[in-house]
Amino acid sequence: MSDVIGVGVDLCAVERIARAIEKERFVLRVYTEEERAYLEARGAGRAQSAAALFAAKEAVAKALGTGFSGGVAMREISVGHDGAGAPHVTLSGAALERMRELGGERVLLSLTHEDGTAAAFAVMTGNRRGEVC
Repeated sequence: MSDVIGVGVDLCAVERIARAIEKERFVLRVYTEEERAYLEARGAGRAQSAAALFAAKEAVAKALGTGFSGGVAMREISVGHDGAGAPHVTLSGAALERMRELGGERVLLSLTHEDGTAAAFAVMTGNRRGEVC
């Protein structure tokens, strides 16, 4: 049985991200190549989807217990979607290292957006290493 190792939640204003994604530097710093391709395919829903991905990265960083000040970069948290559209997370670099340090094995993710707000909720599960709750 897996333990809950960490949780994170984030809200993001779509309008703020809509302005930010107009700048290529922001897009290249925040989103992976796969995420950029996904966003390009979203058409009119691009800003909402970009905000949801941004919120997901923030929520996952919180679940890792580091935020982005703890050496984890935004592009080390990659959000994809399966054939049914359900989101999933792939970690690399310092983000993956941190998850392993904590005994994490998997990050579950839920995304939503409505009107001008996007939200994400992340739960990292795994096997705690010797901790007593």
